[in-house]
Amino acid sequence: MMKLLHLMKKNRPNIAPLRRPSWSASVLLTGSIFAAIAGFMALISADLWAQRGMESRPIEPRSIAPRGALLEHERGLVTLFENAAPSVAYITTENLVRQGFFGNEIGVSQGAGSGFVWDSAGHIVTNFHVVQGAQKVFVQLDAGKKALSAEVVGAAPDYDLAVVKLREVPPNLKPIPLGSSRDLKIGQMVIAIGNPFGLSRTMTTGIVSALDRHLPTTDFAEIAGAIQTDAAINPGNSGGPLLDSAGRLIGVNTAIRSSSGSSAGVGFSIPADLVNRIVPQLIAKGRAYRPGIGIVPIDPFIVSQNGIRGVVIDSITSRTPAAESGLTPYNRRTRQVGDVIVGVNGRIIETLSTLVAELDRVGIGNVAELTVERDGKSRKVRVKVIDTTR
Repeated sequence: MMKLLHLMKKNRPNIAPLRRPSWSASVLLTGSIFAAIAGFMALISADLWAQRGMESRPIEPRSIAPRGALLEHERGLVTLFENAAPSVAYITTENLVRQGFFGNEIGVSQGAGSGFVWDSAGHIVTNFHVVQGAQKVFVQLDAGKKALSAEVVGAAPDYDLAVVKLREVPPNLKPIPLGSSRDLKIGQMVIAIGNPFGLSRTMTTGIVSALDRHLPTTDFAEIAGAIQTDAAINPGNSGGPLLDSAGRLIGVNTAIRSSSGSSAGVGFSIPADLVNRIVPQLIAKGRAYRPGIGIVPIDPFIVSQNGIRGVVIDSITSRTPAAESGLTPYNRRTRQVGDVIVGVNGRIIETLSTLVAELDRVGIGNVAELTVERDGKSRKVRVKVIDTTR
């Protein structure tokens, strides 16, 4: 045991005991600390004085670099907007609705959309769904000016078009120039002007993405020849004009295809040639002609449930082109299917809506060549397209 203790003592490291610093060393250390603090404070003070000095001196804005002339296509767009904007309308509507748990309270439902000046008489064209059910309609033509009262004078739900007329027509009303949609080309530039999300006088640009689209409107009705564009079209653009690069009307913006409810690069416009045919009818008679041949079709749902492609004739109105052409309807006694319309002027007909669209394309007063099938046999039948709203 003693030997072990000895070894431990022998191998203990030689460590000097800690000692307090002397009085003179403490004074020197303390002085150094105070000197460092004083120097730091001096630096801060100098910096603050420097900042105050900078703040006291006026700071001049930077000089503006010269812009130079706008590019040619920019000048064209600016001019186009300045010429077209006065003809674009911001349309708001009001409708009284019942509210409350028992429906005994009356509230006001408001809507908004776009439109454009059609003529100097104060007719404004818009979408039917913009003014549908409206009890009051207001039209604002120039940004900052008060809205003018208007009334609906004509509506065509099948074409999603409507015409409202200003109660007081302002001077120097400027109709929008009218173009044609029949000669449009995919890839050509288009411009949309409207009021998306209530933001008045908004212009977007794009191209014609596709032509000859079918745009569903009401039950069993479609707009044939609709224009597809990638120009941004959002809620509030409805009823606004789609223009070509010359500033002419080539379509009426009416719908978007989007999962989010906002522009996703696929917008649709009613072609100007159709608008130019329907709007005069709405102004003159308050309604649009409905093309037909004098048949009553079987419910398309029943037809599709039975795996039939085309339009099955349920009955035929007497003294109509369909009756004179010898078409055969469904036989209720024998339950035999008669003629099934599967084509119009070489275009395939699969549903009632496509038949209506193709007859509209042919036009009232013109002759359509139908392709009909019965008992596995196909034949051609020529019929005149008439107005079936009489």
